[in-house]
Amino acid sequence: MPKRSLPSAPLACRPHDHSHCVSDALDSAERICARLGLRLTTLRKRVLELVWQSHKPLGAYDILGVLTEEDGRRAAPPTVYRALDFLLENGLVHRIASLNAFVGCNHPGEAHQGQFLICRTCHAAIELEQSSISEAIVASAKSVGFNVEGQTVEVVGLCAGCRLPQ
Repeated sequence: MPKRSLPSAPLACRPHDHSHCVSDALDSAERICARLGLRLTTLRKRVLELVWQSHKPLGAYDILGVLTEEDGRRAAPPTVYRALDFLLENGLVHRIASLNAFVGCNHPGEAHQGQFLICRTCHAAIELEQSSISEAIVASAKSVGFNVEGQTVEVVGLCAGCRLPQ
């Protein structure tokens, strides 16, 4: 019986060196902040680095725990939340509401809506690039007199790697 071919697994679901993801994210953040005249402080940069160390959404208290462990003193939650708010407001991360967690943005500096496939087993968050999804939501909302101001689509299921028998 021939093996069925699987779609190419997104980077988030393949083993790879995250240092490239982190490096690319930090380079993009520095360029965007310089272009917009924004300060990418040491803490903001470190929080972005932590978010990008995997493709799994990371909660604020997870970030806080790493920061506390690193510098040996208790980091303040409001400080981490302010850094995350800055990164979110400037399109460098996305918030996954259902998990109350954050994931790096694959398209920083580009206006787009967040659309994610979230694996319930490995917790990888795969960012989609489907303008047709956003357009369908806006059109459906408009048909009932609703004005869309923002949207994040979160779909939970199993990624190709977790669906395969080990």
